[in-house]
Amino acid sequence: MTTAHEGLREALASRTHTNAEDWFLVYRARHGMLVALRELRRRRGAGSVATQLLTCCTAVDPIIAAGLTPVYGDVAAQTLSLDAAVLPQTDDLRAVMMQHTFGYIDQASAQALRAAADAQGALLLEDSAHCVGRMAVDGAGAPIADVSFHSFGVEKMLPTYFGGAVWVSPKLGDSALRADVVAALDGLPEPDGRLARAMRGYQTQVRVLNHLPAPLAHALRSFLVGCGLLEPAIAPMEMEGAVAHDPMAMDEWACDQVLGHFLTMPEQDERRMSALASYARELSGIAGVRVPESVLSSAQPLLRLPVNLADDAKADAAIAAIGALGLYVVPWYRPLLYPGVPDARSYGFDGSLANLPNTASFTRGALALPCDLSDAQVREAVAALRTIVGAQ
Repeated sequence: MTTAHEGLREALASRTHTNAEDWFLVYRARHGMLVALRELRRRRGAGSVATQLLTCCTAVDPIIAAGLTPVYGDVAAQTLSLDAAVLPQTDDLRAVMMQHTFGYIDQASAQALRAAADAQGALLLEDSAHCVGRMAVDGAGAPIADVSFHSFGVEKMLPTYFGGAVWVSPKLGDSALRADVVAALDGLPEPDGRLARAMRGYQTQVRVLNHLPAPLAHALRSFLVGCGLLEPAIAPMEMEGAVAHDPMAMDEWACDQVLGHFLTMPEQDERRMSALASYARELSGIAGVRVPESVLSSAQPLLRLPVNLADDAKADAAIAAIGALGLYVVPWYRPLLYPGVPDARSYGFDGSLANLPNTASFTRGALALPCDLSDAQVREAVAALRTIVGAQ
């Protein structure tokens, strides 16, 4: 293990008040998910995993790739994460995926999911991709998940592009399963030479593509991806229920890149919490803009702030208006299984949201505002939003 590997594991342990020996570094967070889910299936057999549609398709891919079946529960309106009160009930539930959507952690809801998972004999898996280095905890401050996944990838909390981390609880009740997961994570190979070169060239490639005319950029991007010269954030196969590459560990270069940024997390957290407070002030009283109040008042360092307008057309207009200011706004999670998949049936979704009213409500007119902004930038973004909704 290199100095960078050790340093990053120690930094993660320090931030979460856990032990470095329980942290494992992977090429991407979805690789860690796939490893844990494969070992779960190998130990307990095929079955289902409760998760949510209000997510990225890459958060569901590992479930399918591991030979398990995703079953979708509704989210709570105030958390945008699985609602324990309406968690799917199946005879073969193997795990519950607790996602902290946009980085918001609701401790009471998390503890309810812990109880619901225990009641069905399932593992509680934690998707902390949006809040790297933060986890749901119990009343004593100890992490409540059995396994927790964190991402250093594109459009996450750090300005990094690759890498993920997995925490495996030393208190996981199934000791044999824990040993299997730990051994599998410990034995992962690092990326080969071709992939390592693609990782190192990613930032430069994206910069060049972003400065080309759209048709040319699209054609060149497709060519580079097809040749294996560009490693995309989401590979084509990852919109069809698969995971690109066999699971791998982080290499020294990626660890070194992540560690440098990870050590600045306290400053980044402060900036994001300041931006959230600014949004709370600026959005107050604007009709036609919905934001979960619990999220807006949480004082947590969010990745993005979830917002809903009256319809998709207004949301798209707002994205364009705010984007014209040079601010990066995204339509997460519109469509569901973002950025949308060619055949939702391959994800076990028939298109009906009749039993998922909160999911249906949120995805309509959804956009996500950046939280790494200054107070002045927040004011500019909200002013542009006002023009779209017609607020005075």
